[in-house]
Amino acid sequence: MRYWLMKSEPDTYSIDNLKGDGIGHWDGVRNYQVRNMMRDDMSKGDQAFFYHSNCKNPGIAGIMTISRNAYPDFTAWDNTSKYYDPKSNERNPQWLMVDVTYKRNLARFISLTELKQHTQLAGMLILRRGNRLSITPITENEWNFILQLEQQT
Repeated sequence: MRYWLMKSEPDTYSIDNLKGDGIGHWDGVRNYQVRNMMRDDMSKGDQAFFYHSNCKNPGIAGIMTISRNAYPDFTAWDNTSKYYDPKSNERNPQWLMVDVTYKRNLARFISLTELKQHTQLAGMLILRRGNRLSITPITENEWNFILQLEQQT
C-alpha cells in the first residue's frame, strides 16, 4: 500500500463534498507527472490525505481510499467542462483519473503552518518551495506521524 496527499480547493470540492457523495472521481488532473503517478504508482486500496488548498487556511482535512485504479478522465472530452482538452479523445485519452472513497474527517484540521513546524515532515513535497503538484506521494512514516499529530491538541 502507498500513501498520498491529494489537493483540492474547498470551494470547488471539499472533504465534506466527498463525505456527502461517499465516492468521487478525482478528475481534472492536467499535469503529466501527476497523471503518470496515478497510472504507474497509485493503486486501489492506497490511502490518501484530503488536503484543502488555495484557501485562507490550507491543510489536511480528512482521509480517503483510492477505490478504483486510474482510467481515462472523460471530462477531457466534454467541451463544456473546464477540464476539456481537444487533444484527448476516447480512442487516445491524454488524461486519467481515479475514484476515491470517503473514509473520515480528521479529528482536527492540520494546517500547512503546523506541518511546516515538524522536522519529521521536512521531506514532504507539499512543504517544498515551488511545489505545485496536486497529488504527491508521502512515506508511511510521514503518514503515521500526521496521524499522531491529529491526536494532539
